[in-house]
Amino acid sequence: GTRHQRPRTSGIGSLHANLRGAYTMGLAGGKSLRVLVADDNPINLKIMRSALKELGHTGVTVDDGVKALRCLDQLEFDLVLLDVMMPELDGIQTLAAIRQGEAGGKRRLPVIIVSANDLPGDRQRFIGKGADGYVPKPVDVAALQSEIARVITGA
Repeated sequence: GTRHQRPRTSGIGSLHANLRGAYTMGLAGGKSLRVLVADDNPINLKIMRSALKELGHTGVTVDDGVKALRCLDQLEFDLVLLDVMMPELDGIQTLAAIRQGEAGGKRRLPVIIVSANDLPGDRQRFIGKGADGYVPKPVDVAALQSEIARVITGA
């Protein structure tokens, strides 16, 4: 009857998301993603390294946006995780520089913003500035996995 429609619809949506996530992580099992992580906090970098390793990905960590841009000039990455609050060049400025560099026809690099200031509207604000995804701190491995899967599949 109709009383089952609402739960079933949300169940199908979450099942679809879970299947898509499993499919993407299955792909990553064959070819792990190379991830650039930029965060000025050494503890956050350690947490991100551990989470990415647990998810089967490899990467490079840097402590500011200037170093992130240097890395992007020299190495190939499948994904970038950017902290918002960093010295020299913050996450939003770094994101703007990445997107500006792509204007010349370079492939669009998926970027996920990671922020401790989990305020209402942050996801929309960061996506409006060119991010592909958003994960609040403290980073939850399952949430990170889900957001990486969503961003990589372009869902």
